[in-house]
Amino acid sequence: MISAISALRRTARSAPPVRLALIASTAVLGTALTACSGGAAASGKDAGAGHGAGSSPAPETRISVSLRGTAAAAGKPVTVTLAAGKLREVTVSARGGDALAGQLSPDARTWTSDRPAAPGTTYRVEAEDTGGGSDSAGFTTAAADKVNKLTIAPGKNTTVGIAQPLSIVFDHPVRNRAAVERALKVSTSNHTEGSWGWLRDYSGRDRVDWRPREYWKSGTRITLDADLNGIDSGPSGGWFVRDYATTFTVGSSQVVKVDLDRHRLALKRDGRTVLDVPMSAGTPGGDKASWRGTAVLMAKEGTINMRSETVGLGDAYDKMVDFSMRLTWSGMYAHAAPWNAAYFGVANHSSGCVGMSDADAASLYRQARVGDPFEITGADAKGTVAEGNGYGAWNVSWAGWRTKSALG
Repeated sequence: MISAISALRRTARSAPPVRLALIASTAVLGTALTACSGGAAASGKDAGAGHGAGSSPAPETRISVSLRGTAAAAGKPVTVTLAAGKLREVTVSARGGDALAGQLSPDARTWTSDRPAAPGTTYRVEAEDTGGGSDSAGFTTAAADKVNKLTIAPGKNTTVGIAQPLSIVFDHPVRNRAAVERALKVSTSNHTEGSWGWLRDYSGRDRVDWRPREYWKSGTRITLDADLNGIDSGPSGGWFVRDYATTFTVGSSQVVKVDLDRHRLALKRDGRTVLDVPMSAGTPGGDKASWRGTAVLMAKEGTINMRSETVGLGDAYDKMVDFSMRLTWSGMYAHAAPWNAAYFGVANHSSGCVGMSDADAASLYRQARVGDPFEITGADAKGTVAEGNGYGAWNVSWAGWRTKSALG
């Protein structure tokens, strides 16, 4: 006990020698510190050292820290309290990481971190009072028994279309949605209005998307700072043990118009039509029909093998398909379909995708950008693109989308 306390003593920077002590609980350890200090002060060398005749020794600088030991509870703010006097500065730094920012109380007796302590992390606490005295402490939080991770779209430093949402899919369930959402900070170069909305991804996992009220303006730069380290997902979810960040930019304003009734597809850029071609979409009246509503170009996958059994259509087809552009997770694409040329501009007669000639599909593939909206209209559809089937958030009204936020 004596050696542990002695190791925590410090000397004030400008005042006479100050005895320093850390107390994990002021009421419990205060007596022990007084007893040990008394023993040390009994020596003639220490007694009165640095004090003039009749002067009083400077008061001790003592702090107590809300977290202590080698298995402290993660997910809670770090609180540092000064036994007497006023705090001037407090630093709580993680080993190998950044310091936790925090705020002093109005009476300057207590400092509280803005963020919680992360699991499995060793912290050092250093405090200085207004009298020049200082004290330090350390603690380690218990390791996470389960870790939650996430996947963010779009990719970092990419340029996307005007309908691309900021989308986060979690590896494990998120029950503490409000806490997680508060840690997700979105900033835009032009103060775009938007909102988070929680939904179930097509994979069955929890997902949260941030979409603007209306399509992005061309040139907007978006930054996400996901300060998740130290936040608990809730039951069965696990802890987040790191922060995430990404930045992306919105490209030119492009909209693809798909008219199921007229069997045509048009690409409009800044309101001007730059491509207008015949096509054939899904055969109406069953599972092969296309979706209507707004789908968002998820990926340009090029030449891929499409097999009908992967989308629940038996052995209807098994083809290598060129210029493939994914629109939904359920398997709706826009692509080249030269085998269906007799129906282009005439009838919808495909297995759900929007098919065009090789030349027209190549032209669209070359000009389209991931994140471009495909606005699909017409009667020959099997329903509207669901919000989790790709990026279907645009099929939800703005008022309805805002109700999906965990923060109200």
